[in-house]
Amino acid sequence: MKKALIVRHVPREGAAGYLQPIEAAGYHIERVDVANPDFAGVDLCEPDLLIMMGGPMGVYEQDAHPWIPLQIAKLAQRLERDRPTLGVCLGSQMIAAAMGAPVYPGGTMEIGFAPIALNMAGTDSPIRHLEDVPVLHWHSDTFDLPQGVELLASTRHYAHQAFRRGGNVLALQFHAEMGEDARFEDWLTHFWADLDMAGQCGIALRDDHDRHGPGAVAAGRAMIAEWLGNIRLD
Repeated sequence: MKKALIVRHVPREGAAGYLQPIEAAGYHIERVDVANPDFAGVDLCEPDLLIMMGGPMGVYEQDAHPWIPLQIAKLAQRLERDRPTLGVCLGSQMIAAAMGAPVYPGGTMEIGFAPIALNMAGTDSPIRHLEDVPVLHWHSDTFDLPQGVELLASTRHYAHQAFRRGGNVLALQFHAEMGEDARFEDWLTHFWADLDMAGQCGIALRDDHDRHGPGAVAAGRAMIAEWLGNIRLD
């Protein structure tokens, strides 16, 4: 059976709604937390599919999180081999960093459900399923676009919301996996300072989650299913 490895930077940010299409595509899913001492010995080139999820830390906070440069170095080796890789939020920033692009604070906290704006490349890619669909945004960092990739989508605050390299590498700044996962309540509890910085009301965000979440997850699953159907395995 094909193997998928999910890298979690914090336990409350897992693959959530993306699990269903990954399993449906025939992958056996394993997980590793970066806080686990065993992470240092994990070969990120080995899995057939690598999924890196989000986290509250920044790629540039390497002094506080010594696993970050280790992960970037391992990820760079995987990307050199064009092994199928999906990055979500912090995971997308990791991909950008592993490709040599700078990652830095964006100056604006982007939180809440809102659609992304697809460009022409985006409408001809798996993220076309997200057109006009409000999805969850929760970040304040961004990155320069790496060389050799194709920009797919933007928002008013952040130009680089999604990019791909060929068919095997997909980076998503937003959270189309979130909308039906009970851990969203943990986000509201543990990331309350983000809400304050963004001027967001937790009650209103919870209402938006209930209203938009199922549609976001359905579209996100369709996106991931199409992407998985197009990747090339060695």
